[in-house]
Amino acid sequence: MSLQDRVESLRARHRSLEEAIDQEISRPMPNVEVLADLKRQKLRIKDEIFSLEHTAQA
Repeated sequence: MSLQDRVESLRARHRSLEEAIDQEISRPMPNVEVLADLKRQKLRIKDEIFSLEHTAQA
């Protein structure tokens, strides 16, 4: 898998996590633990994307 493919895969996962967060928030009683976990995953992916993009530019 090329670097660009990895970044695109991570971006797709990031979008899917955003959708999962939106769905959880829209529930009558959102589970704060689930939301926190989803947000942590999303942030880790964002950090990895950032790192990969900066590695590619160097």
